[in-house]
Amino acid sequence: MPSDVMTSDYRSRRDRVRVALAQAGGETVADAVVISDLINVRYLTGFTGSNGAVLIWSDDASADRICTDGRYLTQVAEQAGDLDAVIARDCLTELAVHAAGKGARAVGFESDAVTVAAHRGLADRMGELDSAAAELVPLQGLVQGLRLVKDAGEVDALRRACAVGDSALATLVERGVIRPGATEREVARALEWEMFALGADAVAFETIVAAGANSAVPHHRPTDAVLADGDLVKIDFGAVVEGYHSDMTRTYVLGRAADWQREIYDLVAAAQAAGRAALHPGAELRGVDAAARSVIAAAGHGEHYVHGLGHGVGLEIHEAPGIGALATGTLPCGAAVTVEPGVYLPGRGGVRIEDTLVVTDGPPELLTATDKTFTVI
Repeated sequence: MPSDVMTSDYRSRRDRVRVALAQAGGETVADAVVISDLINVRYLTGFTGSNGAVLIWSDDASADRICTDGRYLTQVAEQAGDLDAVIARDCLTELAVHAAGKGARAVGFESDAVTVAAHRGLADRMGELDSAAAELVPLQGLVQGLRLVKDAGEVDALRRACAVGDSALATLVERGVIRPGATEREVARALEWEMFALGADAVAFETIVAAGANSAVPHHRPTDAVLADGDLVKIDFGAVVEGYHSDMTRTYVLGRAADWQREIYDLVAAAQAAGRAALHPGAELRGVDAAARSVIAAAGHGEHYVHGLGHGVGLEIHEAPGIGALATGTLPCGAAVTVEPGVYLPGRGGVRIEDTLVVTDGPPELLTATDKTFTVI
């Protein structure tokens, strides 16, 4: 069974779902909801199996249930032992039918996670019940909205994931792994191996190592391209610790630097500093993007900055909120986000500088500590 502290956290999160179910003009939107997105199941229960769902009632925490199949009997008891378990293969249907059998007149489901085929099967099964079938209520983004604000335990996991990334990159620099003659793929694999050696549970995403002209491709995938003297080398990577993802990008120059490389690096660094400074509770998301984007546009490189400023990070590498020119909404206190402007000159090279930060009532907390000074290695 999870620790008492973690069990309390999961119960508190499920209680927040109960509150959310009752926020439509004071009326309950559903008597119960079945959460089947596995990331959301983990967030609400601690369970990490590959098949599962959790039933949350609007008014009775003691009636909540978790469902998984027989492969995970031991795991569900260890990770979500505070919940009674239902053992079945089709957990979405099993829990919805269970709720209807217990008197629920409206059962919510995650319409952004349930396929059309799964919904059809669920509706057919509900319609076969002897009692009048409960109404199926589509709910979208219910748990994702709660996940936007990180609690203390989540921030601690993010700190540790970022520390693994910082240490791994420092080790590669110290050992001379990032050098002329190495390939992009060799550097990427060495960095990933070092993160595992430092305690990462997984890599956050496919590591990006992009050298020379390849650095002008924002999401270049490492190849056997050989690093050469004078190359810009862009490295975008992250570690996973206890399910939480870090995300950081640093750009170096090998051997010797050209004036144009220093110029675009300094420009991106200034834009990134402006974006970080704009992170505060209540800030308009598109305004945070504009704070950084305007610096690059004013220097005549607006067309060379081709993506948003950042995104939320947590149990997923990309989650709410998105920070971009078309984003809507504001930043809440406690959001964990990236700030990652870039300038990409096709055929020549590109620079991106990225940090992971947490929005606070004061200056944002910087979780990625690797130095951002222009560096020739």
